[in-house]
Amino acid sequence: MPKLFALAAAAMRPLAQGRGSCLASDRITIARQPVGFMYREPPDHSIDSGCRFFSGEETQEYADDASNFEIYDVNTIANYDPDIVPYLDAPAYSAFERHPILHRFVSTAFPG
Repeated sequence: MPKLFALAAAAMRPLAQGRGSCLASDRITIARQPVGFMYREPPDHSIDSGCRFFSGEETQEYADDASNFEIYDVNTIANYDPDIVPYLDAPAYSAFERHPILHRFVSTAFPG
């Protein structure tokens, strides 16, 4: 069954072009939740940015189901949540979570 994305392709703006691909949760692209946790690991291949995006609401069971994630252009996820853009150039092994009181991203421990 095809996924019904919250944003149409025609609505995408050039916010973070040329940064490669990333992995993102359907909680962001389907449920339209903001990015709550993101990290950057070493890229898996030449077009991978190493960026991984989660809403922060994913349970372990949800995260264990690969069908709940897709590979996207980083610009696509930036259109869903432009607050990520300042953190896209962070080095590998960086991680950020949205602070519930400050409503901005703060550095956190890298998962793993």
